[in-house]
Amino acid sequence: MSFQVKFHQIRAFVEVARQGSIRGASRALNLSQPALTKSIKELEEGIAAQLFVRRSKGVALTECGESFYQHANLILEELRAAQDDIRQRQGQLAGQINIGMGASISRTLMPAVITRFHAQHPLVKVRIMEGQLVSMINELRQGELDFTINTYCQGPYDHEFMFEKLFEKPFAIFCREGHPAIGVKSINELLHYNWTMPTPRGSYYKQLEDVFHHRSQIPRIGIVCETFSSCISLVAQSDFISILPRELGCDPLLAHRLVMLPVVESLPKAAYYLIQRRDSRQTPLTESLITQFRREARVLISE
Repeated sequence: MSFQVKFHQIRAFVEVARQGSIRGASRALNLSQPALTKSIKELEEGIAAQLFVRRSKGVALTECGESFYQHANLILEELRAAQDDIRQRQGQLAGQINIGMGASISRTLMPAVITRFHAQHPLVKVRIMEGQLVSMINELRQGELDFTINTYCQGPYDHEFMFEKLFEKPFAIFCREGHPAIGVKSINELLHYNWTMPTPRGSYYKQLEDVFHHRSQIPRIGIVCETFSSCISLVAQSDFISILPRELGCDPLLAHRLVMLPVVESLPKAAYYLIQRRDSRQTPLTESLITQFRREARVLISE
């Protein structure tokens, strides 16, 4: 008879993987260490594979463990979503929604939508992850994120996720107030300056990189920032130049520190998409939140 994996074994395995130790998982689950160790041992024996290797400080996943974790974590997230879905359809307006936002969305679209949604559903816990799409792929795959709103251009994820285009945003070149490049009219005149950019693994910045190479206008990008906030801070407080959303030039907190350089060359617009797993079914309240983001996006387009 084939081995039947039990729910408590999946939960124990996932928490040990997350914590990196039996001790940490024991505290998180409020279970004894011997009980957790027994669950992991039974699971490994049942599926005939070693899932963890012991180290001096905790445990690490084996190759089989990494593969099993992708499935096990998705199972737990799907069960959580299924329970939320049932409760919400029964009138209990509570649960958890996990979303990912590009940095520009976090500054513009997100505050009004989340404020309104929280006022309507104060018992719903919303977790917001900020970053480029590439940093969220695993969370989307594993169900740890219900959806994200981010930039995207055609690539390897076309058949894995659903993409619904919401709007486009213009980008521009920025420097600090008082920068020697102020008054320059062409990117060619800026190539000898130091540039900083968010990681080119991100959809828009990969597209931008391709445009620069096509035009043979290759900026000297000495510093790559993994976050928009670090990129903005570096531009505002040094002689580095960057390409950022044009709206930052009107931001009341940043407009006095950033100067937009109106070069003659046109920069590509960034297309923002609502991105979800193809096989996902959203809970009623998650669908409600998505609808509110769609409406706010239409308002943004009409302005």
